Amino acid sequence: MLAQEANFDKAADEVKQLKAKPEDAEMLQVYSLFKQATVGDINTARPGMFDFTGKAKWDAWEKEKGKSQDDAMNEYIALVEELKKKYGI
Repeated sequence: MLAQEANFDKAADEVKQLKAKPEDAEMLQVYSLFKQATVGDINTARPGMFDFTGKAKWDAWEKEKGKSQDDAMNEYIALVEELKKKYGI
């Protein structure tokens, strides 16, 4: 478990150092998996209709509902590895 958390923390740092900004859909996936891994199931109300970014992030996180925090951590680590290959670090 500690190794997984260390790899997760490393991935969270590395995703901020990518040479190019990933596509919006990729960033939403990064966000939703990070929130699911660190907080668990979504625990906030959906943002108002004029908060387009907030709604997109909320919807992405809501799709991860029911996924275990361990599974979300592993998927996050794998996604960051893919993004590092695609965008460089």
